[in-house]
Amino acid sequence: MAPDVPIYEFHCDECGTRFEELVTAATEAAGCPSCGSRRPRRLFSSVSPPSRQPRGARVRESESRRRDREAARGQRLAEAKRRRSRGDLP
Repeated sequence: MAPDVPIYEFHCDECGTRFEELVTAATEAAGCPSCGSRRPRRLFSSVSPPSRQPRGARVRESESRRRDREAARGQRLAEAKRRRSRGDLP
């Protein structure tokens, strides 16, 4: 029987890439897939409880609407800032 090999998250300080790798707990670090650095940092990952349901279409839809609202708000703020800088607002 093969030993359990967990998925670890890593962050490469040289190129900023985040990646996951199947490695044994004794392995210090995996090589960065982007730049090849042998010194990425192992990150602490949150554990998902066994009862957690997979993310469905409803969750993705609400996140999409939230991102759309935030983008529209950012555009409104940028437009108001431009108008103030031109002196169009009182």
